[in-house]
Amino acid sequence: MRNRWLIALAAVGIHISIGSVYAWSVLTRPIMAEMGFSLSETTWTFSLAILFLGMSAGFLGRFVEKHGPKKSGLLSMAFFGTGMFGTALAFYLHSLPLLYLFYGVIGGIGLGVGYITPISTLVKYFPNHRGFATGLAIMGFGFAALLAGPVMQYLTARFGLVENFLILGTVYMVLIGASAMYLQPPVLPAGSSVVKKLQHGATAAEAIKTWQFGALWWIFFVNITCGIGLLAVASPMAQQVTGMDAAQAASMVGIIGLLNGGGRILWSTLSDYLGRGLTYMVFFALETAAFWLLAGTRDAMLFQMLVFLIISCYGGGFSCMPAYLSDIFGTKELSAIHGRVLTAWGVAGVVGPTIVAWFWEHTHSYADTLYFFGACFVLNLLIATALKFYGNTAAVPVQTPQLH
Repeated sequence: MRNRWLIALAAVGIHISIGSVYAWSVLTRPIMAEMGFSLSETTWTFSLAILFLGMSAGFLGRFVEKHGPKKSGLLSMAFFGTGMFGTALAFYLHSLPLLYLFYGVIGGIGLGVGYITPISTLVKYFPNHRGFATGLAIMGFGFAALLAGPVMQYLTARFGLVENFLILGTVYMVLIGASAMYLQPPVLPAGSSVVKKLQHGATAAEAIKTWQFGALWWIFFVNITCGIGLLAVASPMAQQVTGMDAAQAASMVGIIGLLNGGGRILWSTLSDYLGRGLTYMVFFALETAAFWLLAGTRDAMLFQMLVFLIISCYGGGFSCMPAYLSDIFGTKELSAIHGRVLTAWGVAGVVGPTIVAWFWEHTHSYADTLYFFGACFVLNLLIATALKFYGNTAAVPVQTPQLH
């Protein structure tokens, strides 16, 4: 049997590679300056990547279950690497359609497959600490921008956009490939009680027919929509509302990156003790209050504290979801079920910035957007409360002994 801590490290290796997508904004201005693309044309590339991340995770989750994490990890490597090299070609040819195809579509598929690849395996190695285990991997996705952002800035300034994607594409293919080769589910004697317990639970087809699945999809969608919406305007909103200068706003954005990653491991670990239902209730209660307070504050310090709180809950919502799904539906087809839920991410990646843009165009104020987001979390809190008290009736998994 593989060492479970090295399995966790391999999961982080995949997620910290594909998570570089969150550093896309670092390249926005260089792309606009060198390629002549507009802001909307450039940012749509990111939206496409997130859309195809969610869709491919939803449709290829069964591939992960059927063929295992090694093959799905190598598939992710192939798509993501092709996307990176194709992006270099798109910049070389100054082609916007090729950029959308390679980074948005092909790279996005690599993102989705890679995101779900290690999750089910990790849960099986850490059955009594599911939140901590999945938080480890998903933390890597959140922290990736902190590493990739400065590297992308340096490589682009030193060598150019084409070389940046050639170099990083090579590095990421090696890292994802090596990580995928190590991933392997626990090897246990056939017919053992542990095997039976690990295989316990609902199939993806059974899960999506339950109200619990619909409720989890919705609260995930709202949490991401509002979080991405806030992330999209955090810097300009801070400058306009509180009078922060550009350097102060940039510093705030850097801390946001830390809390997006840190919140994932912190909240997911706490969820092992609080329970996933109560953890999500805490998320949405805090976010309801924080968005309403944020809409009315002009104080720079309070503004930043509220944004940091919201972003930590936003990150925690990602990392606690796989464990919550395994609590309700078991581990039998966890990757496939998790993939179905991740379609919410793909939709939210488009809806969040669109809502912010619509409110800005019609009100020229961020306050109405924030009040709207706060109201959304009131509904989320009610749904999370129903899940907490009535959600475990879909497919209650059997707690498994700790594997070593």
